[in-house]
Amino acid sequence: MDLQPVIDSFEPLTRRAEWFIAARCVRVECPQLEEYRDPWLEIGLPATQVDRVVEFQRRWGGLVLPPSLDYEGGPKMLRADMPGGALQRIGWFEAGTQRVSMACEFMIGPAGEFGIDGDRWVPLHASIEGWIESLALADHAACNAKQINTIRGDEIDELPVSAFEPVTEIRGLADTWWRGPDSLIAIYTGEAECFGAPRLRVARVYAGLDKWGLSGWGR
Repeated sequence: MDLQPVIDSFEPLTRRAEWFIAARCVRVECPQLEEYRDPWLEIGLPATQVDRVVEFQRRWGGLVLPPSLDYEGGPKMLRADMPGGALQRIGWFEAGTQRVSMACEFMIGPAGEFGIDGDRWVPLHASIEGWIESLALADHAACNAKQINTIRGDEIDELPVSAFEPVTEIRGLADTWWRGPDSLIAIYTGEAECFGAPRLRVARVYAGLDKWGLSGWGR
């Protein structure tokens, strides 16, 4: 198989994310899932579900990502698989392997969302592309910001995001990014929602950014 990082996608990636994949990620050999198609169909999984899993593996399987600052680093490697009890979770499938033992799994949801599944299912981004865009933007912002501040819990409510514009390419759901005149704000609420613990909300403010730092090769 081709071990070059993959950038073909159902949704377009920004040049920033394409550069991130090419420069920061590697792709390792990962088994394709065509041989499991018939057994999965025989146990009653819908053909559309099987097709989505096989296609995700073809496009993204084996892509090793740098660690995120949150979610215990995020999935180490993208790799599709059917979850335990797949017949009771039609539409969901596993998105990648955890770096450490943790109380949730990384999943793709029925509408293609990327999220975490623990006490409850929480979609973080509307697609796997959104997660990758978020990692790419965090990498870009960290390299260009003059100051990075981390804020937790209720203090996040005081952030001036109403005066900022949403960063749409990260396709944010529970997790969002906001762009201001000289700073970026990333807000992560996935674990807080998953475990019903508002104190787990985290935000990072990347301050002192110029025009390039605010967007780079993004939108």
